[in-house]
Amino acid sequence: MFDLLSVSQVWPLLSSAALVILGLMLIVTAIANPLKNAGIVDVAWAFGFSLIAGTYYVLGQGAPVQKTVMLLMATASSWRLAWYLLKRVIATHPEEDGRYHALRELWGPEKSPWLFFAVYLFQGVLMLIVSSPFLFAAQNTSPSLSPLQWLALAVWAVGLIFEAVADQQLKRFKDQLENKGKVCQSGLWAYSRHPNYFCEWLQWMGYYLLALGAPGGWTTIYSPMIMLLFLTKFSGVGATEAQALKTKGEAYRRYQESTSPFIPWFPKRKPS
Repeated sequence: MFDLLSVSQVWPLLSSAALVILGLMLIVTAIANPLKNAGIVDVAWAFGFSLIAGTYYVLGQGAPVQKTVMLLMATASSWRLAWYLLKRVIATHPEEDGRYHALRELWGPEKSPWLFFAVYLFQGVLMLIVSSPFLFAAQNTSPSLSPLQWLALAVWAVGLIFEAVADQQLKRFKDQLENKGKVCQSGLWAYSRHPNYFCEWLQWMGYYLLALGAPGGWTTIYSPMIMLLFLTKFSGVGATEAQALKTKGEAYRRYQESTSPFIPWFPKRKPS
């Protein structure tokens, strides 16, 4: 369990994936700059994990079942989220996501293209770091899945299914004109202010549990922990709630008082 992969095992896979992601971010830059819409990088972030998984699948020396399960898990999550985000970007264009628009205003027209490219590269590096469970799974030579890996599949599947449900519930709520300016408090959103982010994190826990079947896979615990940090403190909950307070004001404050911020739980009082 405490064996680690050697540099010779890791480097060919990691360097190849890095080149793939660099190419992806160059494409994002070429598209986002003329459109002045950095939100495209969110789509690339989601889609890029399938590219990393595909690279590791091709180059990994693990057993076919290990590589195949890893690829299917990563690709299903990646493509679902990328498609959802792409539809959102198309629907809201030319309006840019509030997070990126604020940065564009802060940096100004001259610095924005270069600083956004730096942001894209940072996201690319982060993708390589948090996708390390894929690499370990791709090098796992065990010919069959362990009970722990079957648990990984179950945890991942719960996360994937309920994230899709949460996204659909929110979209259906926003599509109704009478709900403009209101806070979605129905379905899964009655039990968590961010059920989509929680379910996204569950999927990363599934990847980590899958990696535990490989020698040294335990070392990738930082992957779900980093995702938890970003989903709760930075680009996820923090940024989303700051924007919601600006646009929905007191209604969202009441929602904060009654509803769990991340882990689904029963509301303190019936949402108004």
